[in-house]
Amino acid sequence: MPTLSTIARKIMGLPEPEGGGKGLTAGLPQQQKTKKKTKKAAHPVNPWEAAGAELAARTQLPPVPAAPVNSEAPTAPWVPQDESSGVVFARRFGRGLLWAVVALAAITGVRAWVIPPTAPTAAPPTVTTAPTYPTADAQAVAARFSRAYLGWDETKKEERVALLSSVLAAGVEATMGWDGKGHQEVLAVQPGAVTPRDAGRAVARVDVLIRAVQPADPKANPAAPPQLPARWVGLDVPVVATGGRVVVTGPPGLVGIPATGPKVADVPAVATDGALAAQTKDVVAKFFTAYAGGDPESVSAPGAHLPPLAQGIELKGVASWTVDAGDGADRTGTARVLWALGGAQVEMSYRVALTRVSSSDAHRWQVSGLRGGTL
Repeated sequence: MPTLSTIARKIMGLPEPEGGGKGLTAGLPQQQKTKKKTKKAAHPVNPWEAAGAELAARTQLPPVPAAPVNSEAPTAPWVPQDESSGVVFARRFGRGLLWAVVALAAITGVRAWVIPPTAPTAAPPTVTTAPTYPTADAQAVAARFSRAYLGWDETKKEERVALLSSVLAAGVEATMGWDGKGHQEVLAVQPGAVTPRDAGRAVARVDVLIRAVQPADPKANPAAPPQLPARWVGLDVPVVATGGRVVVTGPPGLVGIPATGPKVADVPAVATDGALAAQTKDVVAKFFTAYAGGDPESVSAPGAHLPPLAQGIELKGVASWTVDAGDGADRTGTARVLWALGGAQVEMSYRVALTRVSSSDAHRWQVSGLRGGTL
């Protein structure tokens, strides 16, 4: 049966006593055993105290001899070693490179804080524009040419040649193919579109109103054409811009003119105010009478400046008068007016602006504006 000391040694992890002996003093030197025996003889030994003393004796370290004191310099805890020059240079170069990178980052960062970077702006695209063609000059030259070209008189051949020469290019024959016979008048000239070509050349369209003139004695020229009414004809005139001028380069070509214009959409109907139209009909009739008589401002609203018609025009009456639906002190209406002009009677249309003029005790409508035609 194991003793109490054996159990204690196992719990505390102590070795077994030497020589197969038992007890807590096993394995100790002979001198310590003798002392233990002496003490045991003097006093009864407590097994727990004996185990503690034995453990303390086993774990006691031998004393470390003191290091010699060097009175000249303190001893470093490491052993210094000499480094080669390459190692020192590499270390210093690495440190310098690191500090250079840090300094560059700091400089660029501060600059970005003070002066924010701006996004690069793309350069505007270069647009090459061709020089504009002198359209107005081409229209003026083509109109002058057309009047001289289609207006001829066999008794005034030199006059036509002189008029054409002023607008023709140098070297172009001035008679332009005319045989020198007949008599034709140009009543109106209307320049139209100019179509540019290459090398400064263009084609100018001109509409010309012409009328053939019969000789006073038909027997003097039996080959003369019969009397024809005035009519519009078209001319395509070749021109060129050169030397700061526009000149005609050759004979033109006669082209047709449409007999009628294209069809347009109908104007939507406008709601009217019948009561106000009946109330202002006499006001409008009085205005047009004064308009033809030369004193429209006497019956116009204050501040309205309407120039009168020319003399010789007589008002025959207001055929119709309507006022657009609406409200307020400013209204607009449409008038169809009959005029006696040139021995005939003709109907024309107007847009008439009305304004209500108020006084201390009443108000009345007066004409404040006038525009011919209806849209």
